[in-house]
Amino acid sequence: MPVSILMPALSPTMTEGTLAKWLVKEGDEISSGDVIAEIETDKATMEVEAVDEGVVAKLVVAEGSENVAVNELIAVLAEDGEDVAEAAASADSAPAPAAPAETKAPEPAPAAAAPAASPTPAPTAAPAAAPAPAPSGGRVFASPLARRIAADAGVEISAIAGSGPHGRIVKADVEAFIAAGGAKPAPAAASKAEAKQAKAEPAPALSLDDPIFKLLPEFEAVSNSNMRKTIARRLTDSARDIPHFTLTVDVEIDALLAMRKQLNERDGADYKISVNDFIIKATALGLTRVPDCNVAYTDDAILKFSRVDMAIAVAIEGGLITPIIKDCASKGLATISKEAKELAGKAREGKLAPEEYQGGTFTISNLGMFGVKSFNSIINPPQAAILSVGAGEQRAVVKDGALSIATVCTLSLAVDHRCIDGAAGAALTKELKALIEDPIALML
Repeated sequence: MPVSILMPALSPTMTEGTLAKWLVKEGDEISSGDVIAEIETDKATMEVEAVDEGVVAKLVVAEGSENVAVNELIAVLAEDGEDVAEAAASADSAPAPAAPAETKAPEPAPAAAAPAASPTPAPTAAPAAAPAPAPSGGRVFASPLARRIAADAGVEISAIAGSGPHGRIVKADVEAFIAAGGAKPAPAAASKAEAKQAKAEPAPALSLDDPIFKLLPEFEAVSNSNMRKTIARRLTDSARDIPHFTLTVDVEIDALLAMRKQLNERDGADYKISVNDFIIKATALGLTRVPDCNVAYTDDAILKFSRVDMAIAVAIEGGLITPIIKDCASKGLATISKEAKELAGKAREGKLAPEEYQGGTFTISNLGMFGVKSFNSIINPPQAAILSVGAGEQRAVVKDGALSIATVCTLSLAVDHRCIDGAAGAALTKELKALIEDPIALML
């Protein structure tokens, strides 16, 4: 019996992805555990291993295809002794995967019974060869090109009947629909829920068709990756919907630098602790002392976390990712330094597992290595706070009424005012200043 290979869900929140590359071709024999494809999610490109063994009978989805739904058929295997051609043919007759339960359209309510004296004539039957369009609210299976053509023409993709494998809507279906005079449903036909959703959405971003771009110098248009689209969507939502406020404090780091040098120069030391490692440790301890800042907001309750899972912002090609040091407050500087370096390396190589970058309770973003004095970050929901770390630089300070020089670093704490009040945020900045300026406290 042919074996179906479905689009895997590579993270708890993944609903679709890009089939970036096939690492096998039709006719190849594969075994369980062989890497067969690379899938691009919203955060990383990940390798997919085969679960079953057999011969690749058909690659249903071409590499480079975008918006491939989770559980959609992407390839078919012929088992040992099975005819490869028959297995390939089965891909065309396989039923389309069912939409997830949460996206299924509700069952229609039964029609009210007509009076017996006025029977309603039976409607004319539709031609049997024409498949029905996707039900409103259900998952619509369409090729990326078909979606793009429909969007450009202002056509609702769900109104088109698909003729491709499993009822998938292809380019020809959209063109035929447009040629037949198909148009986007009138706004009056939209449901109340759709109207409410449309009202909540922000104004659309500029498109390449905007006349302003014709007045600008020649440019190269770089397509947005899934990661860039996710960053844009999440941070737009955060900046628009979360009431941010920022607390700023200057901390002297001369004592910290002296301790860092002493630790790194110890005989037999197999680590190189960075200034950021000290700040990570200090922030984790500060959050244990001010637990009201290690929280998340929901409409039902404020969630107070039992431990600090520290997310560290790492710049990678094409975007940003935040690997997580879990239970950070319980770990020593050497362990934090080692884990931070390992996670940053995996992030830049695109090899982070979903559990290594999802679920942090607090984020630190450090741009000090670029010479940035201070900056304000946007909160990454569902977290309620993020710490921005600027460069350490020598500044004039006043001590005991006398002018002196100290190495000073500016910290900016952005918090969600829905669940963190000013006093709680100020208490955390006070703890951070005390821990960083007296780093021996980090060892206690």
